[in-house]
Amino acid sequence: MSGGQKRRPTSFDVAELAGVSQPTVSRALSGSPAIAEATRRKVIAAAEALGYFVDERAARLRRGSTGTLAVVVICREDDSAATINPFAYALLGSVCVAASQRGLETLVSFQARGEAFFGHYQEQGRADGLIVIGTTTNEAAWEYFRAIEGPDRRVAYWGSPFDDLDWVRSDNHAAGHLAVEHLLAQGYRRPCFLGALNTPQVQFTERYEGYAAAMREAGLEPCLAPTVKAASREEEGRRAARRLIERGEEVDAVFAACDAMALGAMEAFADADIAVPHQIGVMGFDDLLAGRFSRPSLTSIAPDPAEAGAALVEAVLDQAGTKARRRVPVRLIARGSTAR
Repeated sequence: MSGGQKRRPTSFDVAELAGVSQPTVSRALSGSPAIAEATRRKVIAAAEALGYFVDERAARLRRGSTGTLAVVVICREDDSAATINPFAYALLGSVCVAASQRGLETLVSFQARGEAFFGHYQEQGRADGLIVIGTTTNEAAWEYFRAIEGPDRRVAYWGSPFDDLDWVRSDNHAAGHLAVEHLLAQGYRRPCFLGALNTPQVQFTERYEGYAAAMREAGLEPCLAPTVKAASREEEGRRAARRLIERGEEVDAVFAACDAMALGAMEAFADADIAVPHQIGVMGFDDLLAGRFSRPSLTSIAPDPAEAGAALVEAVLDQAGTKARRRVPVRLIARGSTAR
């Protein structure tokens, strides 16, 4: 060949070296039971000697499968790799692990702007299905994926803002109950929910509903410290906490809709010389790594990312559709921010 490049070996070369036909090579390397074990070993030895590898992608396509799942991570338009929610990375990693355990590869795309939106991986034969995760603040992206839905598409969404899509979500109502039960057990008597309601982030509303139900069950009136859209979740939490302080409300604990908001709230309380956890308790949701190393460390509620990733993969691969719209259990991680 030109340039001194070495020609890649083919199945015909393996057949010649092994002294068998090319179809026998194909059947032997695909694991066909019609091939005698002695012949299979001879073919494998010849393939290894020549450095021949089966084109798995071509073989899978012949079988009607790509052996690949596509994963789209929806980002804010101004996100960099460093500002994407760390939980999205944890969930992405868990999806990749769960797919690998099923013998599947993953094709990952980060999408933020309209000109880059793409979800037709299955139709193009590039993947057997699609998993969509990421921020709900990018409404245009979610509208795009909702618009391309169809009966033959195999797609699962984490935390979709639309109930008509095949979503997998945390058990957010249980999270709200857990938060109230924990805070009351720690001696707090006026816990308040910090977050936004009636937004595309349906999971925040569900957490509030669980919180409010638990408060009423305890004979207490729910309290809401509403957040407004800001450049980051941390800033949203910081501003909401400042408004709580300025209004002088009798609040002695905060359950934030997510850890990032909780961390922002803790900064606001520190700036106002309000001691956490002694004067006010703070907890969030997600169990972000940053919360484990804050001072004090942040109490949080979170789904198991591994279970969430496995649930998404199962939802995509489940032909009967029985795995869609599933709740992932949550657990409480008690730390210093509520250790009164």
